[in-house]
Amino acid sequence: MNRRRVTVVAAAVGVVAGATGLGVLAQPAGAGPAPVLPDVSAESLVESVLTAKPSAFGGSVEVRNDLGVPALAGLPQLSDGESRLRMWTDGEGRVRVQLPTADSERTFVDDGSTGWLWNSADQTVAKFAHGSAGEPKIDLDPEGAGQLPPDPVSLSREVVVKIKEYSDVTVDGTARVAGRPTYELVLTPKPTERTVLREVRVAIDSELRVPLRLAVLTNGTNTPAVQVGFADLEVGPQDAALFAFTPPAGAKVTEPEVGEPTEQERELAEGLLAEAAPEVRGEGWDVVLTAKVPAGALTALAGQEQPADRPGRGDRGGEVDVQGLLKQLGKQVSGPWGSGTLITTRVGGVLLADDGRVALGPVPEQVLTEAIAQVK
Repeated sequence: MNRRRVTVVAAAVGVVAGATGLGVLAQPAGAGPAPVLPDVSAESLVESVLTAKPSAFGGSVEVRNDLGVPALAGLPQLSDGESRLRMWTDGEGRVRVQLPTADSERTFVDDGSTGWLWNSADQTVAKFAHGSAGEPKIDLDPEGAGQLPPDPVSLSREVVVKIKEYSDVTVDGTARVAGRPTYELVLTPKPTERTVLREVRVAIDSELRVPLRLAVLTNGTNTPAVQVGFADLEVGPQDAALFAFTPPAGAKVTEPEVGEPTEQERELAEGLLAEAAPEVRGEGWDVVLTAKVPAGALTALAGQEQPADRPGRGDRGGEVDVQGLLKQLGKQVSGPWGSGTLITTRVGGVLLADDGRVALGPVPEQVLTEAIAQVK
């Protein structure tokens, strides 16, 4: 098995299926009269997405989940809804990101040599030297690897690179995003692709040639299911003070280290790798990731104790009712492949068989059942 390919496809499934929790604006940010711009080819725009270097900028990013996921007590981040973050970059690697919540704020600052993560709720600061284990990663460089895309620029690159070969790529006019003129790049599944998705739209800045908004649309509706876009954007040098950080007075500063796993955790991980190695089925838009989870693995994971003194591990506050959670999210289904729980959203689904087989992807139920039937 090509583990790198599994990782890449898993990332694609996560992006397309909304597993990262990013979402959509029903109305485009900075909407206004469509600008008149010179003609440009789809090939040129795709190249822009993949190669344009980021400039210094500061702005607000708006996100909304509109995936058809019901509200879950204690897990609001998995439910539909809106959120916003602020971010700044000097274009040379220094970054500041602020993520406000109802009554607190988390701030991440990379000053070029050290990463700082401030949590106002508990007055704590985590300090990470570059290259240290557990260091948060925010990467706007198209040549960067293995980073979690937190913004429209990086997220668009991740999606385009994974589906462009399996898409009809066109330019569908122009638009305005955060007051800036953009081209609308559209990737539509080729007729042979079996997917619940209709198209992916990427708004590309006409001057900078970087993505400012990404939207995913499904069949049967013109309302985006997933979109991430700048609400406002200031391009140019940013205040250098934004990329410096001094812990607030009274804050507790720690330098977290990733602890060694317990023997129980090590045995569980080894068992999962040996018995539940994921397998990629299909390609492009209708790719499905399958695996077989060992009996009791979900229960074991849910019941793992999470000591407060283990850096990077959150306190679960007791065992998680995995089966109850699945019943909230899905419905019971059965067929020649067996029986289990089907969890569906507007952008795909997850099928969990009672015997531990799992299949997920941005595809209809039939494709999931075909895939899970091949899992031994």
